[in-house]
Amino acid sequence: MSQPPSEEAGRWLAWDRFLEATPDAGFMQASWWAEFRAEAGYECFGITFKEHDAIVGGAMVMKWSYAPRSCFYYMPDGPVLPEDEEAAGQVFAGILEFIEKHRKSEEKTVSHLRIEPRWQRVPGFVRGFQALACPDNYSEPRDTLCIDLRQTEEAILDQMKPKGRYNIRVARKHGVSIVEDASDQGIADFLGIYGTTAVRHGTEAKLPGYFQELVSRLSPGRRISIFFAEYQGRRLAAALVVYFGRRATYFFGGSLTLHRHVMAPYLLHFEIMRSAKARGCEWYDFWGIAPGNQADDPWHDITVFKRKFGGVEINRVPTLDCVYDPAAYGHYATTRSPPLVRSEWSARSIAGAAATHENETMGP
Repeated sequence: MSQPPSEEAGRWLAWDRFLEATPDAGFMQASWWAEFRAEAGYECFGITFKEHDAIVGGAMVMKWSYAPRSCFYYMPDGPVLPEDEEAAGQVFAGILEFIEKHRKSEEKTVSHLRIEPRWQRVPGFVRGFQALACPDNYSEPRDTLCIDLRQTEEAILDQMKPKGRYNIRVARKHGVSIVEDASDQGIADFLGIYGTTAVRHGTEAKLPGYFQELVSRLSPGRRISIFFAEYQGRRLAAALVVYFGRRATYFFGGSLTLHRHVMAPYLLHFEIMRSAKARGCEWYDFWGIAPGNQADDPWHDITVFKRKFGGVEINRVPTLDCVYDPAAYGHYATTRSPPLVRSEWSARSIAGAAATHENETMGP
């Protein structure tokens, strides 16, 4: 199926409610995430296990066809298992059994099953999986930093590194203001700042349609916000935030080098924390950080920035692959990283207008 069908809406609704009530479950297991990714060509199917009519675990499994006769299965943020390890092992075995039956009915060759559970250790019942050697275009960050919003605002500031607190005060002193804007103009402004940042750091940028569709799907349920830090009428930094359960996640964003001395990004994220706390969120998730202190990691600079806010560092297990067909998996390895610059919507063209204006304003 290309997306959760209408006749199964009740089951998907029950699954989403279960996820949002599960403290560490991730939004990429939700039905609305499956519907969003269906626009890019992903198909999906769901598996749930119940005890006394209550869901205790399961998974939303995506299918991606990377070649005419080849595909793989993918569980971002999944599977979701019971806390009890014995019960978790039983549910995990049931999920794999269901997937195996599904695989045998596929017309295409399924090269592998990929899981990205939110575990901090690999349970003993997980066998036959191998860690992904390095991230590819079909993997998500495994390390993150989370701020506990259950504290008072004063305590949130106190647990930050001194430079983080200082830079927030600097931004306030300069009159930096924070606004929320998910209008068409807001999306355009976000794309300019985001694209400029991607060019500066040499990272791949998502295409504009990705964000337009994401905002369109999540706005009706108040699951998404776009925040900006403004100074002298200019938007200097942006952050797209996704809400799920009791967590607000900084999903994408960026900043200009223009007026860097006013420290706009620091106030931006502190005010997002305050806003998330006011709407009942318990955690602010910075989404991804570089593992360790690897200076050559493309996420090194942004990680240094994020760590100034303090918080709890979470290191999850690596992306895990269970290879079904070694030959097909080898083919996948040669096709999994398409060219970074595709069509006229490259990171540089997305950022073009913003980057040009930034340079003109900065002068020599």
